Amino acid sequence: MKSISPYWPAPKNIRAFTTTRKGGVSLAPFESLNLGSRTGDDLDHVTENCRRLIKAEQIPSEPYWLNQTHSTVALDITEVELQPAIGIIANDRFEADASYTRQAKQVSVVLTADCMPVLFCSVNGDEVAAAHAGWRGLCNGILEQTIKKFSCPKNQILTWMGPAISAKKFEVGGEVKAQFEAIDPQAEQAFTLINQTEQKYLADLYLIARQRLTAMGINKIFGGNFCTFTEQDLFFSYRRENRTGRMASMIWFENP
Repeated sequence: MKSISPYWPAPKNIRAFTTTRKGGVSLAPFESLNLGSRTGDDLDHVTENCRRLIKAEQIPSEPYWLNQTHSTVALDITEVELQPAIGIIANDRFEADASYTRQAKQVSVVLTADCMPVLFCSVNGDEVAAAHAGWRGLCNGILEQTIKKFSCPKNQILTWMGPAISAKKFEVGGEVKAQFEAIDPQAEQAFTLINQTEQKYLADLYLIARQRLTAMGINKIFGGNFCTFTEQDLFFSYRRENRTGRMASMIWFENP
């Protein structure tokens, strides 16, 4: 099993990673470590993939799997109880696109396959969060809502932008560009015109995320150097394959 760890100066008690598509049991087109239960994959395979992941990464508790809807809902899972049943299917009842916790060994997780996973932690290692930032959630404020959950000063929050579709391959229409610019005019810098007649652009989600985080007072921003579309051997990509699996980005903190 292969996973990717953030390259960031997080405290030593922080555990964080993004899975790749390697190391599971799912068959094509979900091969092999698909962790998405709503992709059309065999649910027994997804559950086994989840079991293997928990064992391989020594995950300390059942992750809080979310029912992601491209919303701006950030859930504080510190006081939320999981269902007794263990497994990715049983516990994805939380409808949100980000989760935050200040409880040790409580696991925040988001699933992606082109959308951007963003992981957060405090410099003291006592608060963490994970956000699912597709273009809709990014545009409407999922990062901002996640940051609001933290009690520490904003300049004491570290962020890592995990594997997402890059500006080389994320083609969007002019209406998407207009939505971003309506909220923040500087978003114009993140769009490159490639077809004047059809008003098609390449969009840089990493740049937009940096703009939004910086505007919130976050100055410790890392990652943003992957492309799920082009790195086919490592990542699932909805834009590339349509019917495909999902990677998981997880974060928690051990007791200091």
